[in-house]
Amino acid sequence: MSKINDYLNETKVFFLATVDGNQPKLRPLGAHLEMDGKVVFGVGDFKAVYKQMVANPLVEIVACKQDMHWLRYTGTAVFETDEKYANAIMEMIPFLKTIYNEETGHKMMCFHLENATAVDIPMMGEGESLL
Repeated sequence: MSKINDYLNETKVFFLATVDGNQPKLRPLGAHLEMDGKVVFGVGDFKAVYKQMVANPLVEIVACKQDMHWLRYTGTAVFETDEKYANAIMEMIPFLKTIYNEETGHKMMCFHLENATAVDIPMMGEGESLL
């Protein structure tokens, strides 16, 4: 998991793909951390991305480095029940506390991927598994 987390730290922004009905949806994200042996991501409970993952938890995350290597991290999104993950992400990114709080009523929903594959792929050539 550290390799995946390091990859995402290096790229800063990554893209999460979900499905809305039969339409693929892709959006940039940045909120993640490595904790308890897994890479955990955060999304808002009021956003379409959360509703899409509840309806169909099969997702893919893609990130691209400056050297043109890119990560394809695919699996099943499993939502965490312990709020320690959301709290840890908000400590890392304090601005998120203005979005996710009792006043707004918004909650950060955290998830990790299970049954996952992670491949570091060079622009030209075969990929290397990171798991």
